[in-house]
Amino acid sequence: MSDLLVKNAGLVGGGISDILIKNGVIADVGPKIYGVAIGFPVIDATGYLVTAPFVDSHFHLDATLSYGLPRVNQSGTLLEGIKLWGELKPHLTVDALVERALTLCRWSIARGTLAIRSHVDISHPNLLAAEAMLEVKRQMAPYIDFQLVAFPQDGLLRADSMDNLMRALDLGVDVIGGIPHFERTMEDGARSVVMLCEVAADRGLLVDMHCDESDDPMSRHVESLARETTRLGMQGRVTGSHLTSMHSMDNYYVSKLLPLMREAELSVIANPLINITLQGRHDTYPKRRGMTRVPEQIAAGLTVAFGHDCVMDPWYPLGSHDMLEVASMGLHVAQMTGIEQMHHCFDAVTHNPAKILHLPDYGLHKGCNGDLVILQANDVVDALRLKPARLAVVRRGKVISTTPAVKYDLTLDGQQVQTDLTSTDLVWR
Repeated sequence: MSDLLVKNAGLVGGGISDILIKNGVIADVGPKIYGVAIGFPVIDATGYLVTAPFVDSHFHLDATLSYGLPRVNQSGTLLEGIKLWGELKPHLTVDALVERALTLCRWSIARGTLAIRSHVDISHPNLLAAEAMLEVKRQMAPYIDFQLVAFPQDGLLRADSMDNLMRALDLGVDVIGGIPHFERTMEDGARSVVMLCEVAADRGLLVDMHCDESDDPMSRHVESLARETTRLGMQGRVTGSHLTSMHSMDNYYVSKLLPLMREAELSVIANPLINITLQGRHDTYPKRRGMTRVPEQIAAGLTVAFGHDCVMDPWYPLGSHDMLEVASMGLHVAQMTGIEQMHHCFDAVTHNPAKILHLPDYGLHKGCNGDLVILQANDVVDALRLKPARLAVVRRGKVISTTPAVKYDLTLDGQQVQTDLTSTDLVWR
């Protein structure tokens, strides 16, 4: 635990404040904080935006940085990605999985992402991926809050994975996962939802299911997920991830579905970068983009977050684990360019996923953990527009990553001009 005073912090809601961290916990937030001892560590944010850390609520850490192994996904489809992962699994080792995941974690820290929920494939009886990710969680505990989801990638019933899932939970995996749309039949998918939710209710665990990650408007497992959540009294503890079939559903059916989801207090995690890349691959034109109905879900009162999902793996060849890139893509695809809507997109990679993960003491208020990120941006819209440098990343009051401010020196008509692309460059006439 460490002490730190951040002066002149630009706050997400507007205004400038100081933030005092003592023993790793925010002790005070106010316009001017005086009285710290000589030699007390101080950072001057100079008015730049200071935010609570970014949270990635949906990721696949066991597959990350495996792009091109054993070959490239030529079709770009979800199903070829799953096939490639199946080809790679026999050749995986714990050491290789840990090494790739730790590399990604260093990227995450540099990007200011200090909490990650990662789905872990438990389809093989050796539980090799679970073993590796539990080791990564142990090593990175001082820096990143991890939740691991027991994810039957090949289908709970299709691959007879219930015993594997229970063993993974006994090893310390935190959350129940599922993939009902990948079961052999719709009936099996619905049955898997019931079985998994009952395990979660019995063990008092959270649920996060890949649900209806499809272009099929008749893939309606989220309806079953909402029903089981309400039946078992798990409101506020269950998440549907992806829900891409909702973009193809009949509007009348969606008008029935959203109130059911609200009644169950379901949370939603969309994955803009990956959803729009994998979905609609069988379309000609017009071509569907595949992301779930984010504005409508927000309007219905659901908690909606954005996840990165993949970085350089069988499903996605790009990425650097930048949650601002995710939020920016989300606002573009969902056409959420109003000021309040853009703030919703920023919340979708900060406070909303923290709520979904039930992270304790998250935020920039007195009593919260001393975790924060200083961005080279003047406000939330600047941050979404620029995906700027993370000038400092702080974990429990200790600075764990820094980068210099980016400045551009131009020579125009013999004169030296400097710009940093932020909104302070604007001159309104």
